Amino acid sequence: MKVACVGGGPASLYFSILMKRVDPSHEITVYERYPAGATYGWGVTYWEELFDYLHEVDPESARAIGESSVRWDSWVVHVQDRATVTVEHGDEGFGVGRQRMLDILAERARDLGVDIAYEHEITPETEFADADLVVAADGINSVLRERHAEHFGTEVSVGRNMYMWLGTTKALDAFTFAFTETPHGWIWGYGYGYDSGHSTFIVECAPDTWRGLGFDTASEADGLALLEKLFAEVLDGHPLIAQTESGGSARWLNFRTLTNRRWYRDNVVLLGDAAHTTHFSIGAGTALALGDAAYLVEALHSATGLDAALARYERERRTAIRVSQRAARRSARWYESVPRYVNLPPRQLIALLNERHSAVLPYVPPRLYYVTGQTAGTLAWLASCLIPGRRRRTSG
Repeated sequence: MKVACVGGGPASLYFSILMKRVDPSHEITVYERYPAGATYGWGVTYWEELFDYLHEVDPESARAIGESSVRWDSWVVHVQDRATVTVEHGDEGFGVGRQRMLDILAERARDLGVDIAYEHEITPETEFADADLVVAADGINSVLRERHAEHFGTEVSVGRNMYMWLGTTKALDAFTFAFTETPHGWIWGYGYGYDSGHSTFIVECAPDTWRGLGFDTASEADGLALLEKLFAEVLDGHPLIAQTESGGSARWLNFRTLTNRRWYRDNVVLLGDAAHTTHFSIGAGTALALGDAAYLVEALHSATGLDAALARYERERRTAIRVSQRAARRSARWYESVPRYVNLPPRQLIALLNERHSAVLPYVPPRLYYVTGQTAGTLAWLASCLIPGRRRRTSG
């Protein structure tokens, strides 16, 4: 099979690795618009379950990623000056530099015979007439998908809160949450280390807080200076960095959740963020992209005929990610409702932060949920009573 992959992110590279492992005769070219060594973002997260899976399917790249990763198994939650609480979370998490991960996957792909064409811009007019399969893994703004957006049924919903993806030289040794109250409302950050001297630090707040603090008109330098002051306890004197590895500057954004009714058209198939996005607060973006790659490779080598393979990939993968998509929607909603929870005693706040994927929590007073949340029967009863559209079952 001759394959053209558009986009040089984790989804494309891992797909090409797995394809070559199954059948070295595949001819695969990955087209990336940026130069080698240039990317956006800071670090990415993944969890122990994914790490184990990577070892099963390609031990060589998994070993290199593991050696380059920072590990943690606890949370640290800062709530203004009220408390700093460390929670043993149980699940082992990992952070790795996005550029380091891409370097590892690119090197592994080239070793297997994949051709990677950097600084190769794909336009809406670009054709791959000699390709048996075209993999559109060029992100949320996919050029290939937009060419036939009506067919794919692309829909984008925009989140309410404002967020900014930053870096810092503070090496955080646990997954860190920080909630800070201002005269204009609460602002919070999520941070995690990804190498011995750097961490990702994502800042989020409601739009009224964003405007009230002047971020809508502040220069980049003034905005960063204010954020460093607001999160001084966590950063411990270290700066926040807006400049990304690709040379661009981080910006305040509203998160965009993208879905598609169809994931393929003829020989063009969507992968990763081109097919779907899930809110950053569940830390699943990279895992889902790699999972897409694995599902597609499995379908291509199991089904008879390309159309049947792509139909199977679309059907099975869409079903597989629904749990993550629901969790992401609920997690985003929790953060859009931070004032509902943030004044609880710190231990209760942390417990409900850990329960932010719950379908019941938005409909139950937070203190009541905290008290009864350990009892599954109580939650089921509350759900039947309080969630719109559900009918309470009665006996007799």
